[in-house]
Amino acid sequence: MGGHGFQDYIEKRCPGAVVPGSCEAGRGSLFGGGRQRPPQTPLRLLIDAEKCLHRLYGGFYTDWVSGGQWNHMLGYLAALAKACYAGNIELFVFFNGALDKARLHEWVKRQSNERQTGQQIISHVQNKGTPPPKVWFLPPVCMAHCIRLALVRFHIKVAQSIEDHHQEVISFCRENGFHGLVAYDSDYALCNIPYYFSAHALKLSRNGKSITTSQYLMHEVAKQLDLNPNRFPIFAALLGNHILPDEDLAAFHWSLLGPDHPLASLKVRAHQLVLPPCDVVIKAVADYVRNIKDTNDLDTISNDVFQHSQSRTDDKVSRFKRAVAYYRATNKPLPYQAAHHPGRPNRGPGMMQGPHMSIPGGAPNKGPYPYSLPESAIAVNPTNKNVSEQNNYSNIPHEGKHTPLYERSSPINPAQSGSPNHVDSAYFPQSSASSSSDNDDGNGGATNHISGTKPEWDKKSKSPGKSKKDAADQAKTENPSPASSGSKATDKKPGNQGGLQIPCLLSMPTRNHMDITTPPLPPVAPEVLRVAEHRHKKGLMYPYIFHILTKGEIKIPVTIEDEVNKDLPPAAILYRPVRQYVYGVLFSLAESRKKTERLAFRKNRMPPEHYPVIIKEWAAYKGKSPQTPELVEALAFREWTCPNLKKLWLGKAVEDKNRRMRAFLACMRSDTPAMLNPANVPTHLMVLCCVLR
Repeated sequence: MGGHGFQDYIEKRCPGAVVPGSCEAGRGSLFGGGRQRPPQTPLRLLIDAEKCLHRLYGGFYTDWVSGGQWNHMLGYLAALAKACYAGNIELFVFFNGALDKARLHEWVKRQSNERQTGQQIISHVQNKGTPPPKVWFLPPVCMAHCIRLALVRFHIKVAQSIEDHHQEVISFCRENGFHGLVAYDSDYALCNIPYYFSAHALKLSRNGKSITTSQYLMHEVAKQLDLNPNRFPIFAALLGNHILPDEDLAAFHWSLLGPDHPLASLKVRAHQLVLPPCDVVIKAVADYVRNIKDTNDLDTISNDVFQHSQSRTDDKVSRFKRAVAYYRATNKPLPYQAAHHPGRPNRGPGMMQGPHMSIPGGAPNKGPYPYSLPESAIAVNPTNKNVSEQNNYSNIPHEGKHTPLYERSSPINPAQSGSPNHVDSAYFPQSSASSSSDNDDGNGGATNHISGTKPEWDKKSKSPGKSKKDAADQAKTENPSPASSGSKATDKKPGNQGGLQIPCLLSMPTRNHMDITTPPLPPVAPEVLRVAEHRHKKGLMYPYIFHILTKGEIKIPVTIEDEVNKDLPPAAILYRPVRQYVYGVLFSLAESRKKTERLAFRKNRMPPEHYPVIIKEWAAYKGKSPQTPELVEALAFREWTCPNLKKLWLGKAVEDKNRRMRAFLACMRSDTPAMLNPANVPTHLMVLCCVLR
């Protein structure tokens, strides 16, 4: 996608915008020649773990393919924590715990690619007998969870997103006064991040004293694009993103190139609609956005952008406006008070560096992303100057280019504050509703479930899968028109191509997945939801738990498994019975059904039919496409009645602890007297014995 290729574009097409550097304990240099940070004040960096897993795991460790190397990872993270402590660096690692239905179509594409990569890995190991190339890195199962636990052990603070990962990372970075963000994602590059560092370049030296990474000088990127950063929200919306995919912008992108462009002949190749190369799209869209007269007049812009659209024009216009609102919300300038965060001394530009660390910076007096300049400062005036001359990067005042964000007198953007398209921070609450393109009714976590009357779920509908009628009805709602579809082809990233390899459009519509409506979830006690949300945000709980309790669905990532081997079923199928029992425990299935039966017995009535609790599992494995979820029913234990989740989680008695252990063993189908006896199975060997059993 155009937007997703922007990060690669910076790396490959913007010389001078990526500045490498190192930091050695006790020998740090000042950032950009600024004032020295007081030694007692730590350098605070926020790391997006999703883009940094391979670095936190040990830096492309060669043995990742044969399983999670727990001891190696612990050793590496221990050395990293020690280096940070010696260098007066405070790391805060933010994990992706969001279900993020708005980006589900991106996840579907990624799962298909990673499944192919998994088979390449298996083939390489079988044929070569050596570790596969590091570019094929696929995280071992549960690696993010293991890294999170290890970081907690080494007293490195962690957190976990809950609805929209990118927005929550950006908000957390701003609100808590971090000096910089370590990540690798186009969305961050297009947002107002004061200091942005490369997660892929993050390394720890062999002696454990030096940390290296690279900084992205976004003012240099803006300069080379000749585009004022205040126009980046429109720029991001028109590149293609999770709200408005570039399949919907293909006609617009080709129209920018024109019929005389050298690539125009590739527009139709063997009756397949293709996309222009990513770098070409980025330059063309930057030229277009630079010449927009009024960036607040989204109606005029959208009418021009979609004048060549042949289907779903109203939907595309709506998505365009939502995309602009999304990126404007993430591009809000840093509030002035955040620069003087309570409990921390006032900081000058030298606080980016201290005597213990040298994160790379630019030349002297070059500050971060110059977002504080209002759009009104570069708006078209009554004179006859050329529009391009008015709106290009060269017109930004000198102090706007190089003054650090927290030193400017007026960081708030007055032009956008009064705009009808301005989005207040309340528009994107962190823990209520996400800006999902798939859940347009805006009901937040309840959007995937029926409200009101219950459907007639007979016994046939209890089994995983869906009827043909359901599929047909769903296809009508999800695929309003096939006109925007192209033809099926390989799903290569435009940004990763060395030459002019043109990726074809998918044969699917823009949203290349088909959701299924499920019955409403059973009510969950408010105390349980509060505990679940707290543990989830603090990174103390596996993210599936909160997804199940609030959304009733999970996304199961691709694992490295040999699809040719017929002796074992896919991992998603192999462990499904375990998950089904976990679902039953989370929704207190056994106790609620037992209460219903007792009530019916007292009133001398027949027990009512139990409606199934259905969980949607999104997964990709042999014989299963990730484009549709599987409907999986929650199960209750037959051997004993498991207590409700509130008592199971919050009970403090000894009996409650024993019940928790028994519930775990029952889910693992290991609920036997011998397993419960510590004399037979010591507690620290319990998990190992369950797996082997």
